Amino acid sequence: MKSLSIPVRVIGPGSQPEEEPLQYLDMPHEMDTFRMPLVPERTDAEALSEARDVLQEFLEALEPWDPLLASPAPMLALTGLSPAARVIVNQMLGDGEVSIKLDGERRAHIQESVFAGVWRVCELDADDRLIGDWIEAGAIPSIVLDAAHAAAAPAPAIVEIVEGAMNSPALLHEITEQIAQRKPPSPAHVINLTLFPLTPEDHRVLEKALPVGPVAIISRGFGNCRITSTLARNVWRVQYFNTMNTLILNTLEIVEAPEVALAAPEDIEDSRERLSELIEWMSESCTA
Repeated sequence: MKSLSIPVRVIGPGSQPEEEPLQYLDMPHEMDTFRMPLVPERTDAEALSEARDVLQEFLEALEPWDPLLASPAPMLALTGLSPAARVIVNQMLGDGEVSIKLDGERRAHIQESVFAGVWRVCELDADDRLIGDWIEAGAIPSIVLDAAHAAAAPAPAIVEIVEGAMNSPALLHEITEQIAQRKPPSPAHVINLTLFPLTPEDHRVLEKALPVGPVAIISRGFGNCRITSTLARNVWRVQYFNTMNTLILNTLEIVEAPEVALAAPEDIEDSRERLSELIEWMSESCTA
């Protein structure tokens, strides 16, 4: 990770032309694969040792934690870290597959590290000043789901069904029922809009009933995927794009968090081992 700025922008809510199109990230053309970060050849020994100690402390909290249980995920604040050590920590954690931006009552830039399930979270105030800086383990940082849930209503917004809208009323009824009936951790209810017969008026009705929420996610783990929360509880837009940045799959998911954005428990277990190896390498560099 290079700096606190993570280039995530709000994601477009649909596949049809819009009067005011939203912006989103340019997507990568290649899949990322894991590469162990390299300890910088030239760095201050004291800063390297401080960074190593912080990662060691985080690993000690991570080792006994079971991601399948409901116990709080390990978190470690970095606000007391020296600037030089923070740079090294960011370099060591690197940039993984998922980037997240929160833009609502709580604002944050979040980057998954190259160690799946280990996240860098930077919370900002309204003037973009850093007010929280931490490492967190888990499927997805808790602040993400908290922000999505806090901004959402218990049902889609009531909207006027305009002339020309054919299937959106039935879809909104289905979504409303699914929200009301949902009992976690049941599987996501997925509505595929790509092949569904929807008119432009249908898309406009859905966009008004399901406004864009505060969470925008880019996931590169299963191709190029853009995810946005909506202002209806547990309703997410999940859109897949090919390497030409063309929408190939447009869905609505009724779920606490789309699976494509989540780190799996086995990924976190693997990250424990890799993080331990990294700390060992950093220790060798400290004594060299």
